[in-house]
Amino acid sequence: MRLGLALGYWGRGPQPAHLDLATEAERLGYDSVWTAEAWGSDAFTPLTWIAAHTSRIRLGTAIAQMAARTPTATAMHALTLDHLSGGRMMLGLGLSGPQVVEGWYGRPFPASPLTATREYVDVIRQVLRREGPVALDGRFHSHPYRGGDGTGMGKPLKPITHPLRADLPILLGAEGPKNIAQTTRIADGWLPLYWSPTRTDVYRAALTDLPEGFMIAPMARAKVCDDVAEGLLPVKAMLCFYIGGMGHAARNFHADLMARMGYEEEARRIQELFLAGRKEEAVLAVPDAFADEISLVGPRERIAERLELWRKGPVTDLLVTAPDPHTLRVLAELNG
Repeated sequence: MRLGLALGYWGRGPQPAHLDLATEAERLGYDSVWTAEAWGSDAFTPLTWIAAHTSRIRLGTAIAQMAARTPTATAMHALTLDHLSGGRMMLGLGLSGPQVVEGWYGRPFPASPLTATREYVDVIRQVLRREGPVALDGRFHSHPYRGGDGTGMGKPLKPITHPLRADLPILLGAEGPKNIAQTTRIADGWLPLYWSPTRTDVYRAALTDLPEGFMIAPMARAKVCDDVAEGLLPVKAMLCFYIGGMGHAARNFHADLMARMGYEEEARRIQELFLAGRKEEAVLAVPDAFADEISLVGPRERIAERLELWRKGPVTDLLVTAPDPHTLRVLAELNG
């Protein structure tokens, strides 16, 4: 199991510690570093900054949101950074949800998310292969554009720049069973939002007949500390935000996933409290047991014991959100 460093997205402003963490992760032998985006900082610019200050560690987006860019624009970002970094780029993509797609990007959430995702990946693959002009008679991502409000003068185009790698890895953030199953067919890897090494049965049906080399790369908060309850508070705050604030009350993929993992009543309660403006109560309503099973928190000996559970399962890459160099070093030592 390889280790990766997940830096996420910025809060109120740039995170000065991120570059130091990334360079330390490279020094410790971490395989990859990942950046993200929500509705603030973008995923590609910080990753390019990190690329300029490192030489070996692989670079991934976890995740770049599909609604933020057309598939050809995303392919341009990926092939450009792949060239500049000497072939270290991995493209992690996610569809997000109706609240973000329609509220932030001002675009309709696709009526068929599976089809929209499949077409998006198809177009990117065509750009990266550069075997001919990009052409797709799609429902959501037609190339050339064929909508009734267009000019009809669109021409299929081939990328001017020759991509460094036709097989640049594409990973997808997927939560629903059908979406996960499709991910195993069209992508090179899967970026689970929550992963519990003790509940792999939740995903078993969708993960049959995996292609050789397929990546399963979940994120987990890691923190070496003496007080487990205190160490879990940031995990609970994150879960509260995703379950309560990153989705509509009637359609929240994150809350649905928590429910499928055995915490349906708790997920709905967190949503209820968060949407009522009672955010502190919502954080406390996150069960310690759930926060604990999807993270690595506590003294070194406890983390060592729990890390073995992750290593025994199908996870190929553990992407840790670690707030300090000490935690990064301990995990590197424990993972061998």
